[in-house]
Amino acid sequence: MGRLAGKVAIITGAARGQGASEAELFVKEGAKVVITDMLEDEVKQVADTLNAQFGDVALGFKQNVAEETEWQETISKTIAKFGKVDVLVNNAGITGITPKKPEDYALSEYEKVMAVNATSNFLGIKYVVPEMKRIGGGSIINISSLAGIVGMGGFSGYSASKGATRLLTKGAAVSLGADHIRVNSVHPGFIETPMISDYTDNADIKKGIEAKIPLGYMGKPEDVAYAVVFLASDEARFVDGAELIIDGAQSQNV
Repeated sequence: MGRLAGKVAIITGAARGQGASEAELFVKEGAKVVITDMLEDEVKQVADTLNAQFGDVALGFKQNVAEETEWQETISKTIAKFGKVDVLVNNAGITGITPKKPEDYALSEYEKVMAVNATSNFLGIKYVVPEMKRIGGGSIINISSLAGIVGMGGFSGYSASKGATRLLTKGAAVSLGADHIRVNSVHPGFIETPMISDYTDNADIKKGIEAKIPLGYMGKPEDVAYAVVFLASDEARFVDGAELIIDGAQSQNV
């Protein structure tokens, strides 16, 4: 049996990149998945592909994670389809704007990044917890960023949102421990996904980034997905309130 056999997971931001990789690996490990994204056609295609390969294991649809009512709908659709929720992966996120100094941010730009990257995680936790309590526990995994640990020049709004996710995780872990609901955060460094294609598609920029990573290369989506599977599994039953950095030791390279 797979490491996630019998579990049902919601994974946001799963149309491509890390989210799609997480969905595929979850299914391979025995889980059923509800995957959402603003890219409606793409996320449905990911679900269709998984169903064609593994049977009736996936449901995909559009969700704006910053909207409260859409979280309520996502939980309702998940229960209607699969009967429960064991795992929530708050994976959806945006970098926001092109690099600029804090004084050049428009308030609307800052608020959008905070809504998608941080408020959405709060909403996901708020609405999934009652269902997890109903079945006696669960695992919530918030995808933060290396930028939630150290500063990221030019992206102060993104750093703020990911830092908020980091501490939301810790507060929720303390609050929900007695309910056997574990809450952990994952902090990827540079992972080759469409989100950072402006960097990875430029050979000179990519080479410069990789020079700062002791392992000498950027990560792949599956490097994050394997860690998320561990945190979702019963193997991590005593891992709670933790922050897992996946960056090839970049953050240690001073």
